[in-house]
Amino acid sequence: MTDRVIVHVMVRGRVQGVGYRAWVEDQAILNGVEGWVRNRADRSVEAVFAGSADDVAVMVAACRHGPPAARVDGVTDTPATVDQLALRRPAEEFSVLPTV
Repeated sequence: MTDRVIVHVMVRGRVQGVGYRAWVEDQAILNGVEGWVRNRADRSVEAVFAGSADDVAVMVAACRHGPPAARVDGVTDTPATVDQLALRRPAEEFSVLPTV
């Protein structure tokens, strides 16, 4: 089994108003990944994923494509902290958070 990792992801492109956050939530649940996703005022989408290195890598790769209506221009991923993961709602494995 691979080690647990936490990754912060920023997604740019046409990623708001296309069901991107709901799609990320569905993909995270399917892949057994914890974390959260939210829109940002600059029209990007931000997420934190936690799980096995393999499962998180699958999520980051999926974000590079997104749902059918999305147009992803760029994805950056950097190591994240437990404090960033803790922004999700209590008792939820994965949360869709309000826009910041």
